[in-house]
Amino acid sequence: MADRQGPLITPAEVLARHSSGPKTGVFTDGSCEGNPGPGGWGFVWVEDDAIREERFGHDPDTTNNRMELQALIEAYKLLPADARIDVYSDSQLCVNTVNQWAAGWERRGWKRKSGPIANLALVKELYALAQSHPGVKLQWIRAHDGSRWNEYADALATTYLRER
Repeated sequence: MADRQGPLITPAEVLARHSSGPKTGVFTDGSCEGNPGPGGWGFVWVEDDAIREERFGHDPDTTNNRMELQALIEAYKLLPADARIDVYSDSQLCVNTVNQWAAGWERRGWKRKSGPIANLALVKELYALAQSHPGVKLQWIRAHDGSRWNEYADALATTYLRER
């Protein structure tokens, strides 16, 4: 989510309000107040609707895309190399980067035909992590549609706003 709209809700409030969506997977999200500005990232790993692990962090001066990438990086770092699970992001940019574009950029020496790759260090790190987890499938999930665990990841990513 780029700029926050609507009231901030806590992870506990998400659990009380939402129940739809996938029940197993790793759900990631990034957030930024202003773009650039202070931002946060979060992820939650769930199995059969039960939390196995969750983490979040923040950066005082960042962008939304950097936080989306960071959330995915942190999630992949936690997963064992032999994990067989779906990872969800509501950032089409991040999902397309890993699933469609990064292989070509790597073949071309990390260059795009249309110009430099934004956040190249993070993109390279995420792509390497994705390649080292062949049983993990990265999928896009619609943002703010009431999917319990995607909303929960959003609440984790905005923790920095509630803790000021």
